[in-house]
Amino acid sequence: MDDTLSNGIVSKSICSGIIDRMEKMVFVLFMLFPSLAFAALSDADITGYERELENKPVGERIAFWAEKFVETPYDPDPLGEYVRENVIIADERVDCMYLTFRAVELGIGRTPADALRVALDKRFVRNGKIEDGKVVNYEDRFQYGEDMLDSGKWGREITGELGERDIIEGARGRQSVAFLAPGRITEKIDLLRSGDIIFFINGPEKMASGGIVGHMGIIKKEGDLVYLIHASGIKNKGGKVKKVLFLDYMETMPFIGVRISRFEPVREVSR
Repeated sequence: MDDTLSNGIVSKSICSGIIDRMEKMVFVLFMLFPSLAFAALSDADITGYERELENKPVGERIAFWAEKFVETPYDPDPLGEYVRENVIIADERVDCMYLTFRAVELGIGRTPADALRVALDKRFVRNGKIEDGKVVNYEDRFQYGEDMLDSGKWGREITGELGERDIIEGARGRQSVAFLAPGRITEKIDLLRSGDIIFFINGPEKMASGGIVGHMGIIKKEGDLVYLIHASGIKNKGGKVKKVLFLDYMETMPFIGVRISRFEPVREVSR
């Protein structure tokens, strides 16, 4: 065998072995530390994706952006890192409310600047204000999921259109809460659409201290399958954003039911 050819074959073999070991190491790292799999979105990334999404319905756009956060580490800060830092964008760690905020803002906006404009409207009871690059009125933000839903800023509530609702005594100044029990939403799951926002309702024992809405996530439909994309974690501990079958989640969830909102294409897509 020619020495040059032989050395080339040996070199290729060594390189191949190194590459294989590196790939295995990367795989193991991502399995042990899934947060490493997430890279924060840059303005260039967002602009590129927005071109691909230009003609998609707003619900599909929202679901697309929610899915981009899968594997993102959970924000363990009880206040919310974005609130503590007084910023709009804090994509490195997210909780369920921030994930919903960001997916909707990117889904409705058509550019990074447009998403910022949407954020200053929808995250706040009135309007957000920025001075010297910092949000100066986060005390005016939505802090409870029920306030988001009841404001009308977070889509049109469609809960009653999907089935007969159960009604229980409310909390935080609301006399009652109407919601769909798990069995009823299961019967009408085919009526859900990508981008629908699911607000999970606490049981009576948790409403007084934790609010009416205990969690939220976004629907993504793929053929006959219905997925929930949500930031799954515990404050002061951690977790990550997951994409799971909605029916599987409802079987083990600690909530008594759901309320649902939907963004309508004609009214919500920015011009």
